[in-house]
Amino acid sequence: MKRLFLILFLLISKGSFCQSISGFISDSSGEKIPFANVYLKNTKIGISSDNNGFYELKNIPKGNYILIVSVVGFQSKSIKININNNQKLTQNIVLSEADSLDEIVISGTLKPVSKLESPVPVEIYSNTFFKKNPTPSVFESLQNVNGIRPQLNCNVCNTGDIHINGLEGPYTFVLIDGMPIVSGLSTVYGLTGIPQSLIERVEIVKGPASTLYGSEAVGGIINIITKKPGNSPKLTTDSFASSWGEINTDIGLRYKISKKTEALLGVNYFNFQQRIDNNNDNFTDLTLQNRISVFNKINFDRKSNKLFTIAGRFVYEDRWGGELDWQREFRGSNIKYGESIYTKRWETFGTYELPTLENISFQFSANGHYQDSFYGKSSYDASQFIAFGQLVYNKQLGEKNNLLVGLAYRYTFYDDNTFATLDENGISNAPSKIHLPGIFLQDEIKLNNQNTLLLGTRWDYNSVHGNIFSPRINYKWNSKEQTDVLRVSIGNGFRVANIFTEDHAALTGAREVVFEGELKPETSWNANVNYVKKINTENSFITLDASAFYTYFDNRILPDYETDSNKIIYANLDGFSVSKGVSLNADVLFTNGLSINLGATLMDVSFTENNIKTRQLLTESFSGVWSISYRFSNNFSIDYTGNLYGPMRLPLLGEKDVRPEFSPWYSIQNIQLSKKFGDNWELYGGIKNLLNFTPPANSINGANNPFDIGVDTEKNPELAFDPSYVYASNQGIRGFVGLRFTLF
Repeated sequence: MKRLFLILFLLISKGSFCQSISGFISDSSGEKIPFANVYLKNTKIGISSDNNGFYELKNIPKGNYILIVSVVGFQSKSIKININNNQKLTQNIVLSEADSLDEIVISGTLKPVSKLESPVPVEIYSNTFFKKNPTPSVFESLQNVNGIRPQLNCNVCNTGDIHINGLEGPYTFVLIDGMPIVSGLSTVYGLTGIPQSLIERVEIVKGPASTLYGSEAVGGIINIITKKPGNSPKLTTDSFASSWGEINTDIGLRYKISKKTEALLGVNYFNFQQRIDNNNDNFTDLTLQNRISVFNKINFDRKSNKLFTIAGRFVYEDRWGGELDWQREFRGSNIKYGESIYTKRWETFGTYELPTLENISFQFSANGHYQDSFYGKSSYDASQFIAFGQLVYNKQLGEKNNLLVGLAYRYTFYDDNTFATLDENGISNAPSKIHLPGIFLQDEIKLNNQNTLLLGTRWDYNSVHGNIFSPRINYKWNSKEQTDVLRVSIGNGFRVANIFTEDHAALTGAREVVFEGELKPETSWNANVNYVKKINTENSFITLDASAFYTYFDNRILPDYETDSNKIIYANLDGFSVSKGVSLNADVLFTNGLSINLGATLMDVSFTENNIKTRQLLTESFSGVWSISYRFSNNFSIDYTGNLYGPMRLPLLGEKDVRPEFSPWYSIQNIQLSKKFGDNWELYGGIKNLLNFTPPANSINGANNPFDIGVDTEKNPELAFDPSYVYASNQGIRGFVGLRFTLF
């Protein structure tokens, strides 16, 4: 009898969970879509479609559900499902192509290709990622990207650059919509003032990309992709304020100029005017800023359906930092110390596809940068103009070869009021003018469905340094199921010294910048191995992305802070330098609304001279980042983001300098709560720098005597005024609140 009841119980139990959903996933043309993520919202039931686009979810309790389907390159779809007892539901799903190139990358090969198919590893960060920790600029937002650290170069003016895998800002190439905004300050002013409401995604390539992009692309590239006017909301606004008094506003507006001409206007305004000195050194903890940026992008609808887009941006910024009682009338005097920077910067860039049967496009960009600044008594007036253009031809040769050929030209004009633009006799002014024509060739060879080979080479002629040659080779393998991808790359990079970069990044009013000899181009050889693994379980989708990198430099240009405490000496290294390490990213998406992004990088960046190996200044050996988010069913979400940095070697003024030689382990952590109201409104707020970490109060050496009055800095260098000992912001814990509005 007991056995009979047991059998009946099992049959009843089995019957109550025999419900299922199955079907095929396809695109609008009927082509089946493999490896799509399919799951029931707020449950642990999920799966991926197979090679034929088929999926089946089993053992579903009866009830009402929302079926979620998502896959790279297509719009996600939500379907309401009702499951009854013993029901086997057939649900075929048709996905539309994505309105944006969400998972399409262009940075690795200069042509659109899915991230999975790219032979070059490219990291993608959507605007949703940056909303988890809202900041006034993309420059600050990058602090949550693994292997990337925004580095402040001065405790007073707070200008900085972007470090990629331990390499400084001059090695980072910045682009907007694939077009270079190259200049010495591109990683400072190129990444500030861009309305973040207009950003579709940010693509990052780590390691030399000189074959396609030329000089400055040694450390990696950061490509900011803006939204297309046709795919953008009619109006977006995003404003937030912090308890420190920061105010930031982004506005995006889509409008039509004519029936065939659409445009996207963006405005960013940032203001901070509070004189805060929590560390009691009589200097502002955060530079006061007043910045406005206007961005406009125009797309033309042509009969040939060929692309023609042009965009422009203007940035004006007034920033200053210094002694708390500094006033404008003290600018350039020795009454009170202040660093005051007026900046005007304009940029224009675009792409025009020729009306031919062949795939030929002309890409162009230009920018002008004007700076009027004082660092204490030291004046720095500079102007720079850069024009760039390239003609790109893309041709599919048979089924296996995809050829890319390009002709490029860059013109750089630079002038300032320092020794950097004096003639050979050091008497009269001689602005720098550099012509850089080049040609590049790339062949992507599809060996078969699992193996791809990419061969590339570039030749440039620098009017000052002569011929420069840079080749590369990339290989990609993927499993039949495309759950495993292996990429191997070897390449050569080069960098030509940029006066604006080397000079400005070091200007603090405390040290003299010196160029020792004629700076020769740096050369580097890089090897990178990247492995991606996708794992799908019943209730989660996991992506593991691991890389190992190695770069060897000749003629490396390094700032020498230690030979003379009154100078920063730039010269080619008489030896070699090595940057090596490993990194790991893990993305985990649970079907219940929890998502986790973790990253860690372990690296060793050093230089060897006279057989002595020295660790590079301001370079951490370990860094980690995380982003943990949970989305509730009532449009409420919580985001916890942060980073962790290991010790860095810091520039000291001599053996008697009382400041520590190494920074401590430190972490910046943030939490945010947000709530959506309907389709238009979103309210968010939270706390930044939860642990209230700030550097030591004595980071600015000699803060009580910024003009070194009565100090013999030759005999007593440790007494000199010096604000270059900086590795993190002095901005402590603070609350913030913001409001977003979107009109579709």
